[in-house]
Amino acid sequence: MEVVMESMEQRKLERAKKRIEELKGFYIHFAIYIIINVFILVNIYLSTDNFWKWGHFVPLAGWGIGVAFHASKTFGFNPLFGKKWEERQIQKYIEEDKKEMDKYK
Repeated sequence: MEVVMESMEQRKLERAKKRIEELKGFYIHFAIYIIINVFILVNIYLSTDNFWKWGHFVPLAGWGIGVAFHASKTFGFNPLFGKKWEERQIQKYIEEDKKEMDKYK
């Protein structure tokens, strides 16, 4: 019994460490995004007369989409394929499996 408890505790510790690494990875990504884009925008602002051009914000927008997807994965937000969708798909496959098994009864 004690071995099982130690094994469970070890798995919990490993999951916690993995989660911390995911969070750390996201926060590093987000910090680099902010620093680099501020640097880019400040340089554009200082070197041009017309700052408000769409082209100046393309890197910010493109990379921002990547950061948003990273945040979605890290924090478990997925409006298209969320928990409810997963549960519906699991139920669907369970029902299909039951129907398939009923054929052979």
